[in-house]
Amino acid sequence: MSWDLPPLGAIRVFEAASRLGSFTKAAEELGMTQSAASYQIKVLEERAGTPLFIRKTRQIALTEAGEQLAPHASGAFSALADAWVATKGGATGVLSVTTVQTFASTWLAVRLGAFQLMHPDLAVKVDTSSRLADFGRDGMDIGIRTGTGKWQGLAAHYLFKADYTPMLSPRLVRSVGGIRRPEDLYKLPLCCSTDPWWKIWFEAAGARFEPDRIIAGPELGTQAYDAMAALTDQGVAILTRNLYSSLLATGQLIQPFEAMGSDGDGYWLVHSESRRNTPKIRLFRDWVLAETADVREREQGRVEEP
Repeated sequence: MSWDLPPLGAIRVFEAASRLGSFTKAAEELGMTQSAASYQIKVLEERAGTPLFIRKTRQIALTEAGEQLAPHASGAFSALADAWVATKGGATGVLSVTTVQTFASTWLAVRLGAFQLMHPDLAVKVDTSSRLADFGRDGMDIGIRTGTGKWQGLAAHYLFKADYTPMLSPRLVRSVGGIRRPEDLYKLPLCCSTDPWWKIWFEAAGARFEPDRIIAGPELGTQAYDAMAALTDQGVAILTRNLYSSLLATGQLIQPFEAMGSDGDGYWLVHSESRRNTPKIRLFRDWVLAETADVREREQGRVEEP
């Protein structure tokens, strides 16, 4: 029998939002961000071909189509919960994820707890390495990589750009009376000053790259360490904007210029083509894609920066 059904995760968000009357409350109940919940509703409405909610200021209401679906969704989840208690099946065991230290420490670490609460029977093991894992030999289920999305034998799902720009602490900005032109950065130590990203960024900003004027800052080897150096006033770090948006939003770091450097790379979630429907891989993949949906929409100009 062929079932024409939307993603279960989208139905789950719909059921919670229709019951609670709020995307925000539904997101809190399910342990995800409001943007992720809204994305799942959008997926469901696109599949249905009709709106399921009326969006009002600070509130939502079900459309006629939504009112028809809501009781059936609640009933289905209730029946599924009973079956789950009886069988305790589904995605269990260990999910092995390989990624670079920067992504693990800045993005994954602050969100992984929510995923674990949603799936307590699935333990996530993270391996941080700059080496590309061999999925056939290393026992890895999922990877988060930077590149162009082309790896033989792997399905690649785009997350967001890996573009970069200088960032520094407010105290360091004040120490030189402000940063108004790219050339003002030469007044301060530059972390990993020999990194090719600096030349690319200066040229993208329309400024001349002058290595003889550079004050060499700490050479720490990874963005994660460079960010810590910037936070502690040790120098200017050149960092991937999409990984440090929270520190910029709180004012702990400052991005003095809109100009971005790029080598064409992005962050991608990858796994073996043959395992795309493995339950634990599907769960984690869909969760990461939902969590990064708002960033992709910003890149496409559909939503404004927070």
